[in-house]
Amino acid sequence: MGRRYIGIEAGEHAITHCIPRLSKVIRGDKGGISEAVGWQGGGGFRFYRLGPPVFDEQGHIRADIRFPLLAAHVWFAETDRPWDGKGDTPLLGFHGGRAYALLYNGILGDRRTTGGNVLTRATLGLLREEIGKANAGFDGPLTVYGEQSRLTPATLEREHVTFKQTPYDVKARG
Repeated sequence: MGRRYIGIEAGEHAITHCIPRLSKVIRGDKGGISEAVGWQGGGGFRFYRLGPPVFDEQGHIRADIRFPLLAAHVWFAETDRPWDGKGDTPLLGFHGGRAYALLYNGILGDRRTTGGNVLTRATLGLLREEIGKANAGFDGPLTVYGEQSRLTPATLEREHVTFKQTPYDVKARG
């Protein structure tokens, strides 16, 4: 029939009723509109489940958000692409000649101020190691999200690092 649409359903009936009905239409089972318009079947659909919201009603990052969910949000906000990472490293990936990293929720195993959520020379060194493991020879710019940066603006510039502060630079898309 040449139609494209997005269906949004909340509740278990999306699985118990909508998926079986769409599957029957694709197979060409007779009944409903299929019979009336002479539908022979074909096409397809994709089914997605939405995750929990990252932001609360005031636009703040929810306290119960864990690293993988925020990482997926940051990656999508920066690249307009779904994130396919595992959440076991602060390095989110590479896109458009740039590397992206997130220091959040103790991803480096250290929640002290001088540890894993703050960009210091030590955490930058760890990020550079991760970058080297994932993409040897990469020398492009790096965007880092974290609680704060202890590096001077001159050091950030020399290292080709753009620092974005969590939560202030993490935005809800609207």
